[in-house]
Amino acid sequence: MIASEGAAKLSRNEGLKANNPALAGTIAETLANSAVERFSEDDYEFLKFHGIYQQDDRDKRKIAKQFILMVRTKFPGGVLSSKQYVVCDQIATQYANNTLRITTRQDFQFHGIVKNNIRATMRSLNEALMSTIAACGDVERNVMAPPTPSTSPFVDEVLNEAKKLSDVLAPKTPAYHSIWLDGQEVDLNTKSSFVDPLYGRNYLPRKFKTAFVIPPLNDIDIFTNDLGFVAIAEDGRLAGYNLLAGGGLGMSHGNAATFPRLADVIGFLRADGLEAAAKAVITIHRDFGDRTNRKHARLKYVIAERGVDWFRKELEQRVGFALEPARPFEFSKQGDALGWHQQSNGNYFLGLFVENGRVRDAEGYQLKTGLRRVIERFQPEVRLTATQNILLVNIRPEHRADIMQMLNEHGVSVHNPFSRTRIASMACPALPTCGLALAESERTMPDVLTKIESVLSELEMQQQELIVRMTGCPNGCARPYMAEIAFVGKAPNKYQIYLGGNEAGTRLNRLYKDSVKGEDLVPEVKALLTRFKAERQNEERFGDFCERVIWKEAS
Repeated sequence: MIASEGAAKLSRNEGLKANNPALAGTIAETLANSAVERFSEDDYEFLKFHGIYQQDDRDKRKIAKQFILMVRTKFPGGVLSSKQYVVCDQIATQYANNTLRITTRQDFQFHGIVKNNIRATMRSLNEALMSTIAACGDVERNVMAPPTPSTSPFVDEVLNEAKKLSDVLAPKTPAYHSIWLDGQEVDLNTKSSFVDPLYGRNYLPRKFKTAFVIPPLNDIDIFTNDLGFVAIAEDGRLAGYNLLAGGGLGMSHGNAATFPRLADVIGFLRADGLEAAAKAVITIHRDFGDRTNRKHARLKYVIAERGVDWFRKELEQRVGFALEPARPFEFSKQGDALGWHQQSNGNYFLGLFVENGRVRDAEGYQLKTGLRRVIERFQPEVRLTATQNILLVNIRPEHRADIMQMLNEHGVSVHNPFSRTRIASMACPALPTCGLALAESERTMPDVLTKIESVLSELEMQQQELIVRMTGCPNGCARPYMAEIAFVGKAPNKYQIYLGGNEAGTRLNRLYKDSVKGEDLVPEVKALLTRFKAERQNEERFGDFCERVIWKEAS
């Protein structure tokens, strides 16, 4: 029932999956050959399903390609134990580049792992009951959920649903355990005959992203997901979920057939229908997604072209029940609860800002070492947020002073003494590790923000929060198209500027300028902020000002 088969030639990836549905490739054989420094181009695609990207250090390309691997974990809802965190820290130190990168989907990424250390890395993770399977690839990615204990009385209930869905939606290939844990090749018959019970031989046309959120806090950017579940409360209890579908931000420069899109609200269902609904939506993507053009292969294009009514009818047919009309809900803002907050059980959680999600040590600011020592000693639960920050959860009241002192000894303040704009910012890794990056992002963003902070100070608007996001390419990993200001890499040292996202994360921004040199980004912003100060209404935010004034003039 794959709609595009026969209509046009299938993409290369479709042939790879169909011919080797166990997703084993020749990964085990390459691992066994220490003289080979890299995996084949075919195995590059299979590795993604195992949570691994083969990359090279692009800073060193003029000398020679140095192949390295990025490994991504899978933590439903961003939750991991203190022991698991310590293992991750040890892996980063022993096998990677001595940093932990919090992703925008509540995972860790390890960068800079060489091939001969990859099996030891994977075994260490699995021995600590952590997995990387389906952290990448044409399958369900990490299922996101609100990490903040104080968001609602039923936050743990939602986190449990995210964990359950993550388990049932994971691919069932035996290759993962055979290769990484048993150290064995997958036999030829299994390689060619395995059929996943949910995904089939060909898996999905592209990746699939699912998330939960609890209004009024949109701390997950729920409208950017293929599938979203908005928790609906009635009389202080969880009544069920509004189902959203068809969101996604990736696009390609110069290709009008690709575009960012917000998810549609489809209808309401009870909690006992979650698994059936999630599987049904995934199979709609599996059966109707474009398998001829990977740039056009996300669920958002299926819904954009076939319509919401068609999608709802197809979904109801597959689950065997009708969705109820969507219940009212409203979002007020994005962001994380940083600093100290008391939980309903009397314990505390501590939210710490992590710039661009990079947990590392620097002179005078040893975040990585400080966190590890606190977590080793006091054993809090750890939760990673969708805006790349970290929460230490279930801290006993009598431990607060000792934790503050220990962090302070490493230059880390529990008061998060950063500007509101810096705390609201995000950037993708981009260069030198990402092969898709067209321009700098993470390495450039701190300096860009310092200059924007200087402009705000000059305009006597230091307390103004701007949601600023930067990516090295248009694929949208740091969710730039939801920001009030976004810089999207187009070429070396050239960026698009987007304006007009809102605080609640319910509105896409729009392209303002198409190709701006890196050194001209802040002057462009300064001109806009100067006008914003002169023409804003009451406490109007910058994104709303752009929507009201800049885009009204453009139309």
